[in-house]
Amino acid sequence: MASQLTSFAAYAALCLLLASAIALLLVVLYILGVVTSFAVFCIKEYAQRAPDRPPLMGTVLRQLKNFDKIFDENVEYAQQHRTCRLLYPGHSELFTSDPAIIEHVLKTNFSKYSKGTFNIGVMKDLFGDGIFATDGEKWKHQRKLASHEFSTRVLREFSSELLMKTTMDSIFKVGFGFELNTLSGLDESSIQFSNAFDEANSLVYHRYVDLFWELKRYFNIGSEAKLRRNIQIIDDFVMKLIHQKREQMDGQDGKAREDILSRFIIASKKDPETMNDRYLRDIVLNFLIAGKDTTANTLSWLFYMLCKNPIVQDKVALEIKDSVEGAEADNITANFTSRLNEGVIDKMHYLHATITETLRLYPAVPVDNKMADEDDVLPNGYRVIKGDGINYMIYAMGRMTYLWGEDAEEFRPERWLVNGVFQQESPYKFVSFNAGPRICLGKEFAYRQMKIVAATLIHFFRFKLADESKDPTYKPMFTLHIDNGLHLYAFPRSA
Repeated sequence: MASQLTSFAAYAALCLLLASAIALLLVVLYILGVVTSFAVFCIKEYAQRAPDRPPLMGTVLRQLKNFDKIFDENVEYAQQHRTCRLLYPGHSELFTSDPAIIEHVLKTNFSKYSKGTFNIGVMKDLFGDGIFATDGEKWKHQRKLASHEFSTRVLREFSSELLMKTTMDSIFKVGFGFELNTLSGLDESSIQFSNAFDEANSLVYHRYVDLFWELKRYFNIGSEAKLRRNIQIIDDFVMKLIHQKREQMDGQDGKAREDILSRFIIASKKDPETMNDRYLRDIVLNFLIAGKDTTANTLSWLFYMLCKNPIVQDKVALEIKDSVEGAEADNITANFTSRLNEGVIDKMHYLHATITETLRLYPAVPVDNKMADEDDVLPNGYRVIKGDGINYMIYAMGRMTYLWGEDAEEFRPERWLVNGVFQQESPYKFVSFNAGPRICLGKEFAYRQMKIVAATLIHFFRFKLADESKDPTYKPMFTLHIDNGLHLYAFPRSA
């Protein structure tokens, strides 16, 4: 009996060793296959050098090497060529800073370009079938339902008091109909969720330069194991939010509430198989990145630029004082914010220009992308092949002298004003809110939110950087996030 057990153990160990060897061999073959096919593709592309194709700037390995400063890497591309390309495994990624090409892709030939299988594959684990990672009918349906929450009437009714709360609180109220601190068991975990979401955002973005992320995901190792843990935290948080929302709505006999999640839950009752809780989870996450990350990040960059440009900060403070009747004599925050109605906010042209100038240099989404669904010819004559990626370099565009003049890298809100009145640029030159059919639904809401928060803080406080010798750096992710936050001193403005 003992000898039989010993033989069985030896046989099992041999099988396990053989299985491990086969698995290792398959991994080696997979890696060799990826590297070989990529090398063959690169040799072919460099040998052809077709004159009607955008100039080659290198391969994805260049971006991997410079990933920590990837958006500044884009600046180098834009300075050398308004449109160029890099080689990725199996396809080319075009990078452009040309407004004519951006208009061509986002508007004129909108039907020829989509998010594409490459981008969707990278983003799907985190963003699922949400509005930013999908196309076609799902995108149209989500956009149509969400557009009700950003109507002029809803924006007017949205109180200044709520907007003065954090951007996380605001988007929870507008998007999901909750005050964050009323969510049972969620308020305490919101910080954990936020941290997990930021890390997942960064890890997913890194997939664009990681040739072997799919292999790592299959074996659940390295960065992909970390991503999976973060996504689990995110899913637990969002699913709990959805379940609480359903319970709240059941208690109201299904009465419609004016928030995004309520509208989608009501719509899901007509098609519960398609619009299940997993689909609602995707919608929630996509609107959170739209409402929390973009606005919060822009406010951080705004206060950084105000600290670096104290004259601008004082000009904004003076405009606020002149625009808000009785502001100088009232030192109660709630009273001040209650005066920030639509008419008062609309008078603050210099503040609007200052926020827009911040977005020019530090756009909430530094790079956005599409893929060609069919062959095409761009306005500059370059040929696009089906499967090509098209990346419009929003961060880099704000720094180009051929778009903004010799002072392109200077922070100068006055460039947006004519006789003191704000003048918008073409959305294909200033692409911070996207453009064409996919232009940001929440643009006016975001400006309103940022202006009220900024006006209140600047009216009561003067801000300085905690360390003038240090400039903040971004963390490479889908949104332009200040790494490790922005540390400021706030001094009473009356002092």
